[in-house]
Amino acid sequence: MSLRPQSGTIPDAPGSYQFKDKDGRVIYVGKAKSLRSRLNSYFGDPRNLHQRTAQMVATAASVEWVEVDTEVDALMLEYSLIQQHQPRFNVRLRDDKSYPFLAVTLLDDWPRAMVIRGKRKKGNRYFGPFGHAYAIRETLDLLLRTFPIRTCSDNKLQRHQRAGRPCLLFHIEKCAAPCVDEVSKADYDDMVKNLISFLAGDHDEVVEELEASMAAASDALEFELAARYRDRLSSVNKAIEKQQIAGTKNEDFDIVGVAGDELEAAAQVFFVRKGRVAGQRGFVIDKVEPLDGPQLSAIMLERLYHDDNPLGMPKAVFVAELPESVEVYEEWLTFQRGSNVEIRVPQRGEKRALHETVTRNATELFKRHRLKRASDHNTRARALSDLQKHLKLPEAPLRIECYDMSHLQGTDYVGSMVVFEDGLPKNRDYRRFKIKSVEGNDDFAAMEEVLTRRLTNYLEERDKPAHEQGKFAYPPQLLLVDGGKGQLSSVVKVLDELGLRDQIPVASLAKQFEEVYLPEASDPVSIPRQSEALYLLQRLRDESHRFAISYHRQLRAKRMTKSILDDIAGLGEKRKLRLIKELGGVGKVKVATLETLHSFSWLPDAVGQAVYEKVHAVNASRRAGPTGKRPTPIPFRE
Repeated sequence: MSLRPQSGTIPDAPGSYQFKDKDGRVIYVGKAKSLRSRLNSYFGDPRNLHQRTAQMVATAASVEWVEVDTEVDALMLEYSLIQQHQPRFNVRLRDDKSYPFLAVTLLDDWPRAMVIRGKRKKGNRYFGPFGHAYAIRETLDLLLRTFPIRTCSDNKLQRHQRAGRPCLLFHIEKCAAPCVDEVSKADYDDMVKNLISFLAGDHDEVVEELEASMAAASDALEFELAARYRDRLSSVNKAIEKQQIAGTKNEDFDIVGVAGDELEAAAQVFFVRKGRVAGQRGFVIDKVEPLDGPQLSAIMLERLYHDDNPLGMPKAVFVAELPESVEVYEEWLTFQRGSNVEIRVPQRGEKRALHETVTRNATELFKRHRLKRASDHNTRARALSDLQKHLKLPEAPLRIECYDMSHLQGTDYVGSMVVFEDGLPKNRDYRRFKIKSVEGNDDFAAMEEVLTRRLTNYLEERDKPAHEQGKFAYPPQLLLVDGGKGQLSSVVKVLDELGLRDQIPVASLAKQFEEVYLPEASDPVSIPRQSEALYLLQRLRDESHRFAISYHRQLRAKRMTKSILDDIAGLGEKRKLRLIKELGGVGKVKVATLETLHSFSWLPDAVGQAVYEKVHAVNASRRAGPTGKRPTPIPFRE
């Protein structure tokens, strides 16, 4: 076959390889102990390959490889390339939902405890992930009686600092009220430290300290104080009970369970720290290539530990089957942890029983996922197939781009580009355009500018090497615009000018009657009103409109809040804030004399001169009025 490299050119060494399609897009990334042996396996009789592998090889137009020194380096390079290119034929591992974490915000002056989802900030401490947010909140509510650190937002903290009085949580003994200095910084930091220690699994010291304090208060006949310690001890014990016991107190390990079929799989991971389950996480694995048990274990390890693990690297990882070249993965995990990490299969006892529990969780997750996705996947596939039929496209439009414009009487003119792949939004490929060459209200010209910029980028990017290509390197299989035949003619004009008319199918969706127009057709295309194909086009149009409107509002708000001190050479944000603070407000800056501005040693004379000229020029233009002449005062009449 044409993409097969010449005999003897493939090195017999570790490395990563990439198959590419006719547009230069990376469609598959793999790794190998021997590149020669692995790549030669793809170029035999296609009937001996798995169906998806054969489809990938048939789609590919070329293959490249990168040679490295060790298998560990190949593993790292493969993951990096998959993250960069998101190849369509690689296994995709998705969280089935956004899992909640319990965060302690150590970056704040007065750290707070909060439940978060999504991106985590380096420097804060995180515990989890947990299966349910309510479980974290119940545990946190119990712990606040013993470790009463704040849970309020920064705005609420500042509001009570200004008011000089604490909120209700202080009065019910669930906050130490740092906002009104009811607790010293040292004591507050000790509470935060003890809470983190407790959440990390060090329970004994906290329990012993509370028991000793309760006994001391009782011996001193301070029974009310002793009762408080008793209540705190009770809350701590309840919080400890909520953590499932999974091993001895000194054990730190992760245990992975997997269930699935030939097309998909679901995985559950329990994070065990200090002998207790400190968090759990679920994944759904899209098997776009055939995977046996060892390969599935390898995929799980690669994805799970390349990401930031909030609980740190464990001493051991238990899986259903050991991956091939298990010593390579152990070497990689050991390097990340800084000490020895083992990968094992649980054979008997508590570990075996816990692995069965995790696998049951994975089985239930897989059942829920299949029920949820069955109708969704079929609906999207039907919509794309119907679009291909109704719009007479050469292939089902797996990538659709939709464009829209937004402005207010010609000001803050912007355009939006949204992308759907496989019938789902691909948010990271969305783009916003600030219109540069159009004056006034002219949607046709604005559309031409946006499409010219986008498609010119495509032409520039597609000829570059794969590692230098950006997000514009791939053409849409359907280009959709919001509007009627006028907007469609603008698109066709741009495609003709760039020589892409025969390569990129286009259509427009008119909102008034939901009519779809194609080039060189006077009548709209008849798509059934209740069809999934029309519904998909409407979703695209509405999403592009929302994205354009949000950007327009953002620019307009920024313009309306622009300060007179903006855009002065040499006056950065820090100098501007200091100048306003020194003089007592923007109004005082406007009336400041040149001598006053030059008196500040930290403000260069040239910058002071520029500030003086800017504010006085603006003041003079406002006094002169729109005609440029000073307005004549109106005489007073009785």
